[in-house]
Amino acid sequence: MSLAATHLREVDQLVSKEELRAIVDEDYEGVLTYNQRQRMIEELHFFLAKMKPGDMVCTVSEGELYLGEITGDTDRVHSEGNRSNLRRPVTWNDSGFPYEELPEALQQKLSIQLDVVDLTPVKAYIDGIGRSDEELAADSNGADSEAGTAALMVRRELELPEPTAELANELLVHDIAWLREARELLWDDKQLVFHGPPGTGKTYLALKLAEFLGGGPEQVSLVQFHPSYSYEDFFEGFRPREDPGSREVAFRLQDGPLRELADHASLEGNRHLPHFLVIDEINRANLAKVFGELYFLLEYRNRSVRLTYSGDDFALPPNLFLIGTMNTADRSIALVDAAMRRRFSFVELSPGIEPTRGLLRRWLAEQGHAPEPADLLDELNRRIPDSDFHIGPSYLMNKSVYRQGGLERTWRTKILPLLEEHHYGEGIDVEHRYGLAPLRAALGSDTTS
Repeated sequence: MSLAATHLREVDQLVSKEELRAIVDEDYEGVLTYNQRQRMIEELHFFLAKMKPGDMVCTVSEGELYLGEITGDTDRVHSEGNRSNLRRPVTWNDSGFPYEELPEALQQKLSIQLDVVDLTPVKAYIDGIGRSDEELAADSNGADSEAGTAALMVRRELELPEPTAELANELLVHDIAWLREARELLWDDKQLVFHGPPGTGKTYLALKLAEFLGGGPEQVSLVQFHPSYSYEDFFEGFRPREDPGSREVAFRLQDGPLRELADHASLEGNRHLPHFLVIDEINRANLAKVFGELYFLLEYRNRSVRLTYSGDDFALPPNLFLIGTMNTADRSIALVDAAMRRRFSFVELSPGIEPTRGLLRRWLAEQGHAPEPADLLDELNRRIPDSDFHIGPSYLMNKSVYRQGGLERTWRTKILPLLEEHHYGEGIDVEHRYGLAPLRAALGSDTTS
């Protein structure tokens, strides 16, 4: 194995990183940019000082991964075209392993665009390549017990549990096949958006489904997007922080909710556990601005990218799932750009289709209430021409609605203001069209609560 090191002088193998930094800055001044020199320093330091005889190394050639063992120290030679001046002897295995069959976590590391990449974080995956569970179990009971045990642990398969009848009953979803389809979409695409009018239970459903599939609320994080939300808020950015000792304020790199959850999901004992990030009101932010270079990773989960601020190579872990909610009263699904459509699956929650259509009736029956509120809501939505602005049942799924005067108060203070905003400037008498009195008259009911 080799590095070009075209302009590098003779360097002692035990050179420190700081000494190497000074040498590279001098030898490559005007040849490489500052960032290129920083990457070269890291690569040379690994190659010269960290690699040792007996270490395992990997390379990809013609679509296959080959493993080898370093057998000696570095050697400086003059190569044709100065393409491989700095070398280490390696004994390579004759047979390789198909790249496409490698674990996703290993593919992510191998996709980093550097000549030297530290594969220590995925060593357990490498130790298990081409070996059966029985062979690894024998290792875990023998001299190489630590490596064998680690390789077996990372083979624990990631699973999303099948939705149960108990979950369907809790969510009042009478068709368990609908929940199963949502689970399948998450399993296949990793990213899902529930979209629909206000009051259709999008956030509640997203959280409950994530907690069930993830095994509990500890595997679920929630973040809400808004128009001023940015990449620095969501992933990482420099934020003012006070030093406890000096009391001086300085800008420090701070992780956002996505980086924190991704790092937690990547821990060795967590890689088989599903982790969920629920993004409420996902359409209210500028997604290209918020996701930045991470937008690429939403589509190519087996690749990594170089981060803007920290300069780290980052990949979304396979066990990290995203569920977004989108209020179509704010922005119609038709206005969502093609890039977002390609990266997310979209599931509609609308008062006109199941499971939302019969939700209020099922809840009223369970609570022992008359079905009139469901009839009123159906008549209300029949009068609203744009389905994006229909009213969901959650406004009427609160015990306060069924106290004396509660329905009238809820209609006046929560539902009619939404329709006033929708018809602003149109000269429509919202009370006359959507008030309880005309709706009850249309239904042939004069009941008051």
